[in-house]
Amino acid sequence: MRIKSQWFQSETAKTPQQTASAMAFITWRVAQNTLKHMRSASFDIDVGPQYFAFTHEVLVFLTQVLDRMAHERMDDDARAEFMTALVQRVAEVLQENEDGLLGVPPAGEPSHYERFIDLFNQLADHYADFSYGPDGPDFAFMRYLGHRIEAIMPHKDQRWVIDQIMATEVPEAVETLKRGMHGVLSTEPRPARASRASSSGD
Repeated sequence: MRIKSQWFQSETAKTPQQTASAMAFITWRVAQNTLKHMRSASFDIDVGPQYFAFTHEVLVFLTQVLDRMAHERMDDDARAEFMTALVQRVAEVLQENEDGLLGVPPAGEPSHYERFIDLFNQLADHYADFSYGPDGPDFAFMRYLGHRIEAIMPHKDQRWVIDQIMATEVPEAVETLKRGMHGVLSTEPRPARASRASSSGD
């Protein structure tokens, strides 16, 4: 999966909020790519509530992974600002898509934004028990996501879905997030583009 993660002016360090906004966009794309892979692998994920239930779970997992990456790269204050802005922006993008496809919840019911924030807060304590090292999330970290996804899949897919999540989807998603985080935090000058003449061989 190709992502755009370099700033136009990359030499200046960005604020946690700017970094969070960029990573929220990347996180959303990674979640959508994961869903696409799952459907290509013949897992039934219907457009509608199941589609967004899957997306919610993957987004919570990915934001938890980014929290561990932020812990390695930021001080505590910057990390807290980054995570707050990241989760809020991811929830905004999710709400825009859910409102468009499922409709706005009736008056008096939580918004799609609020439901995602509630799920994130609920699962944050669970994910806090798992480890994240140089190779990424540990076995239990990944397996917990697999079990969460298993619960929303049709019976025919439940036997295979945990292996698919752990062996295929998580490694690719985490690697993409690593590249994205490196890019948005980098202050190295962007490589100069080759001129049209030189690139054409004239």
